[in-house]
Amino acid sequence: MGCGSLLGQTDYKAQREQMVKKQLQARDINDFATLSAMLNVPRHEFVLENLRIRAYSDGPLPIGNGQTISQPYIVAFMTQALHLKSDHRVLEIGTGSGYQAAVLAKIVDSVYTIEIVEDLATSAKKRLKDLGYPNVIVKFGDGYHGLPSKAPFDAIMVTAGADSIPQPLVDQLKVGGRMIIPIGPHHGIRQLVLITKKKNKVLTKSLMPVRFVPFTRNTKIKSY
Repeated sequence: MGCGSLLGQTDYKAQREQMVKKQLQARDINDFATLSAMLNVPRHEFVLENLRIRAYSDGPLPIGNGQTISQPYIVAFMTQALHLKSDHRVLEIGTGSGYQAAVLAKIVDSVYTIEIVEDLATSAKKRLKDLGYPNVIVKFGDGYHGLPSKAPFDAIMVTAGADSIPQPLVDQLKVGGRMIIPIGPHHGIRQLVLITKKKNKVLTKSLMPVRFVPFTRNTKIKSY
């Protein structure tokens, strides 16, 4: 490996350290597992090559197919809100580039992630395999109905904005489990909502206003 490659790796590591310090710890991200995952997942590997210089900037970036990789702070905030543990099984709806799944995979036992855009599902699956995330299982399909064959889940994360909370996802959440999802009208500000499933009721709490790409449906492709 040449000196240039080593320097590049050092630069990215330093950028991650600054991202964690200035964008996360300086705000309200204090969960050790979340901070450690954000420090160790190479975000620059999950963005378009011509945008790698901005990989650790404080904002979302396009990843193609009309989709985006979320702002690092939002990734960390959503991850922290789920109160994840090392033995948890997590479902993600909206794989995108695979970055959020990789962050989750650093914390939990297994991550199942569904992507409705076939090109993104294919590239994310290869990327996650090449980067060494064997505990992430990528599925191409319509994520509205979740993944009943692997339910119940300790936590569910939805990384696309929905008009309302999909009941099939609530049904697949363990009692005591948490789900986080952006809810609200398309083309506008949505509320990031935390759902906690109790034995006899489901609690919801609005956490912050956010912007997310829409939760899209396609009944012609597979639902699991």
